[in-house]
Amino acid sequence: MNIRKPAVAGTFYPGSKAALEQELAEYVEISAEKKKVLGLVSPHAGYVYSGSCAGKGFGMVEIPGTVIILGVNHRSFGHDFAVDGSDYWHTPLGDIPLDAELRTKIVEGSRVFGIDSAAGEEEHSLEVQVPFIQYLAPEAKILPITVSSHDLRDLTLAGKEIGAILQDNRDLLVVASTDMTHFLDAETAKKQDQKAIDRILDLDPKGLFNVVTEERISMCGMAPTVMMLAAALEAGAKKVESVCYTNSGEASGDYDRVVAYYSALVY
Repeated sequence: MNIRKPAVAGTFYPGSKAALEQELAEYVEISAEKKKVLGLVSPHAGYVYSGSCAGKGFGMVEIPGTVIILGVNHRSFGHDFAVDGSDYWHTPLGDIPLDAELRTKIVEGSRVFGIDSAAGEEEHSLEVQVPFIQYLAPEAKILPITVSSHDLRDLTLAGKEIGAILQDNRDLLVVASTDMTHFLDAETAKKQDQKAIDRILDLDPKGLFNVVTEERISMCGMAPTVMMLAAALEAGAKKVESVCYTNSGEASGDYDRVVAYYSALVY
């Protein structure tokens, strides 16, 4: 049995079950009327900085049987669209199974996806999403995918391939893991990020790719977000709802050099 061990437990989030459950209870705001959505934009910094923003998003959605997590390849090696091949991922909350049937369906016949567990072995952008899923839906499965491609055509194709499956199986949620602008002052970051957020709200993956590239917006998860939007559009998405926008200054008190965070729902 192949179990992926946590890489950032004890640093990005608490390393013990009790402490992690306590933090999740603080950050997750469970909505009285959870929504069935196709996609979720969720931040991936340390929980002290982005946990409340991520928790607001996750708390508003109905977590389905399987969650596809599209993460950033911060280490820049491995397959461009690396589907994790593990049997389980372990966190302080326990083991969560990967959806092997969905993995096979995505990879077989795909023009872009391949199985590569090493690419996401230490990837925090994937891992920090998992405890939220375990906390809210203990029976759910996941399928983490590490994305390093910055080719618009391939990102769109990858999204459409997932979207075709999503169209036939509504018991899926696609999470795009991303932080927004890095290391600018809070006011400038917000202005920059609004350009990207406007494209997300317009359900415009190509527009998002272009504005982030042309304006040099340091949105690290642009590629996963483009993929998620393309998948959601393929599955019939009509609307995006912003949930949260914040920055690291809210926790650190330093607004001169922030990392910004955003959460949104895609219907």
